[in-house]
Amino acid sequence: MSESPRRSPYRAVVVGGSIAGMLAAAAIKEHVDSVEIIEAHELPEGPEPRTGVPQAVHIHFLQTGGAEAFEALIPGTIDLLLAAGANRIPVTTNMVIYSPEGWYRRWKRATHYLITASRDLTDSIVRGQVLKDPRVSVRTHTKAVALLGNHRHITGVRVRASDGTEDELRAELVIDASGRSSRTPQWLAQLGVTGLTEDHIDSGLVYASRFYRAPVPTHNWPIIGVQADPSLPRPANAGGILPIEGDRWHVSLMGAPGAHPTSDPSAFEAYARTLRHPIMADLLKHAEPVTDVRVTHSTANRRYYYERITPWPEGLVVLGDSVAAFNPLYGHGMSVAAQGAVALRNSLSTGLASHTARRAQHAIGKAVDTAWALAVGTDIHFPTTTGKPPNHADRLLHRYVSRLSRTATGSFRAATALTDVLALQAPPTSLVKPSTLLTALIGPQRPLMDRPQFTPAERRLLSNLEKSAASPE
Repeated sequence: MSESPRRSPYRAVVVGGSIAGMLAAAAIKEHVDSVEIIEAHELPEGPEPRTGVPQAVHIHFLQTGGAEAFEALIPGTIDLLLAAGANRIPVTTNMVIYSPEGWYRRWKRATHYLITASRDLTDSIVRGQVLKDPRVSVRTHTKAVALLGNHRHITGVRVRASDGTEDELRAELVIDASGRSSRTPQWLAQLGVTGLTEDHIDSGLVYASRFYRAPVPTHNWPIIGVQADPSLPRPANAGGILPIEGDRWHVSLMGAPGAHPTSDPSAFEAYARTLRHPIMADLLKHAEPVTDVRVTHSTANRRYYYERITPWPEGLVVLGDSVAAFNPLYGHGMSVAAQGAVALRNSLSTGLASHTARRAQHAIGKAVDTAWALAVGTDIHFPTTTGKPPNHADRLLHRYVSRLSRTATGSFRAATALTDVLALQAPPTSLVKPSTLLTALIGPQRPLMDRPQFTPAERRLLSNLEKSAASPE
């Protein structure tokens, strides 16, 4: 009896050791023989800053849809995060949020949850789990500089080491997860691939962030947020406080042109007092800063529509921020990358066959759609935004969503409809189904709150802080 011919090993290369790159490796490792991750910098051993990730110093969280995608790809990840000090925040039960329409009510019934942790911790947990698999390896201090192959079929990548030497890595599958700095548009153009379209929507928002030692226990402490109101005749600004590991608060302030925050530590809390409500400044005066202020200007929404290219070159997939990068104000980046990685994994369920990459790219595009609609649908209404002015339909939809948001301040049903979408577990079209339209028409069933809603236990802690601050040394 003759032996069946042995197939060549299936090799995959992932460009970028980011969270998106690690999740991509997790998504494909069961379908290939080996995965090599190409990373331009050193990868830290533990929860330390990773070079080339400026957004890591700003607040991050996982939406429910993102957390579930993490678990689908790397089971046990959320438990490891929680064991390391991350917080599971029930939505909206443990959220004190001032929206343009008023204070959101802290409903006792939680519909979704957020996972809050520093980006360094999340990176470390994910990286550690993925790299345990012997099929996954990392080549650090190495940059991908070109795609190999032609306009119909990608066969690998050309890489350059830190000493300038170059090498060709042949692979049956190449995944670009290199983030906002992705060179795939240029690489495709060099191969003669045309027809790539792009959207670039920039509100001009600038982020300033720092870490504080929290003056209260962070376990079960709520998220604090003051959202921007695009209807006000002033430059938009906003801010948030997330309870994270190490009994710390992670604090970010955001401002549009004319109201940009700066890196001046002495101006940080003063800027927080310029927000639509002083709650953040009132809390920060009791906290101890433990880092300098870090500022980032790269907050534009940018999307490449790779799924529209015909024919799509086989053997190539683009994922995460390389496809769509979001204004970090909305907290969807990691969650969308994870959902895109799940879409990639599902596309490979029948094996690496013809048109698999094209099918995966279409699925990743669909995974981007909800977060893209949310970010752009909000940002285009700020007067400082460039890239796309709102049309009549945009303005009509914005007025409707504002009415639904106002209803959500006093209606559990409306709040659930909104958080289903924000949690990336329902499409924006769910907001216009008949039952939700009727809910918005009826309006809030409880009166608007005129102040932030704290629990009795939280009020006691805050009262004790005020007493301590007022007492003489």
